Amino acid sequence: MYLERQPNFSIGPDNDENENTSLIAAAAKSMNAARTEKTALSTAQTAVNLVPQGGLFWDGRADTLESQAFFPLLNPLEMDGGSVARVAAKLRAAPYARDFSILFGQAVLHEPKMLVTEALFAIARYEYEDASFHPYSSKFDYWLEGKAELSPSELRGYQLFNDPKRGDCAACHLDQPTKDGLPPLFTDHQFEAIGVPRNHGLAADRDPHFYDLGVCGPLRSDMRSQKQFCAMFITPTLRNVATRHAFFHNGVYHDLKQVLDFYDFRTTRPAKVYPRRRDGSIDVFDDIPQRYRRNVDVTDPPFDLTAEDEPPLTAADENDIIAFLRTLTDGYRP
Repeated sequence: MYLERQPNFSIGPDNDENENTSLIAAAAKSMNAARTEKTALSTAQTAVNLVPQGGLFWDGRADTLESQAFFPLLNPLEMDGGSVARVAAKLRAAPYARDFSILFGQAVLHEPKMLVTEALFAIARYEYEDASFHPYSSKFDYWLEGKAELSPSELRGYQLFNDPKRGDCAACHLDQPTKDGLPPLFTDHQFEAIGVPRNHGLAADRDPHFYDLGVCGPLRSDMRSQKQFCAMFITPTLRNVATRHAFFHNGVYHDLKQVLDFYDFRTTRPAKVYPRRRDGSIDVFDDIPQRYRRNVDVTDPPFDLTAEDEPPLTAADENDIIAFLRTLTDGYRP
């Protein structure tokens, strides 16, 4: 949901100035570019940071809804369709095959690539045009329109969400309407390396030599040489976040309390987040190879804190932020 306004993948803002610049050239330019610290009060300034942004999937490897729909079809870990020809055979046997021939001509049923392409086009148009994919019907949306009131806990959570010294969530998850008056998507579309712990429940992660490095692989191949982006993943929308059951690219957490604990304790109490090595030391950023750990954000609040500092959020603060996040669930009735 809420991908109808997703920009294409780019290094830096996807605008007219850089649309003719190759990704590799833009990546090279980003190496020496100054980066503005991200806070809830500096979102306009940080929008121009030369970092990866946009695209679909955690690594931004698809630019269209059609491409996004295609990857799961053949991925052996998802739908495992086998081949385009096999998927086309299923489409020809489907009860809507006749509708396809009416829409696209009888010949489409005999051209596997074209048949699958048109199916992906149909999926994309459905996701783009059907309002159920972007209804903007949460309590927060009604509150923005003056048609609902936030409870005291929800309002405190909203304030913490925007407080650079406490939650600072709005630094990446933009919560203000756009200049055009469109409802916020609760993402700046930028990529970050934040160093969530390894999920040993994943079969792939049981292999100590396997690492999901986001922008630079393994699923994405065109940016593998850009080591400055390794371990970066896109910032997702927070709309309907309270309905999710897995969080971050590796699904390591399963409720919002765990997520907020990560942000609260990653740098202030790392022993609460990361495992210990055999020698007793804390294996910080254990899901990232040592050589890429320099890419992890240690400058933007709250990641600029240290083990000498107090965690920025109390348990009550976290509960208030969760109360606010629940106002982003669609289907509210004022």
